[in-house]
Amino acid sequence: MHEEQGRSFREAWIAGVKKHYPGEPKPGYITPWEETPDWERQSAAAVYGQVAQFVDVSAGNTAKLTREQKGRFVAMCWIAQIHKHIDDPKPGYVADWDLLPEWQRETDSDIFEAIERHT
Repeated sequence: MHEEQGRSFREAWIAGVKKHYPGEPKPGYITPWEETPDWERQSAAAVYGQVAQFVDVSAGNTAKLTREQKGRFVAMCWIAQIHKHIDDPKPGYVADWDLLPEWQRETDSDIFEAIERHT
């Protein structure tokens, strides 16, 4: 189940990147699950779980959140995973929502909504 959740997160990420990234995305952005580093797989599964639990404990009322609120939640959960797995991350890896590029904010919002539909 854990791997399935991580894979679903990664698939939602790749779909979002392909939809929102301006131009040709970096290969690392669309690396298939099988080639994704272990720490990133663990992080994807963890964030999926956090979003699913958030949807569950709110009794589905996350549907009332704005897309931005949904995306911010995914971004914050991901930043915590970056700090868990990388001792000295690049500033861009842990940038606050307002500093993220538009394509990434839209992708994070899409991820939340994909998990929300599945939960």
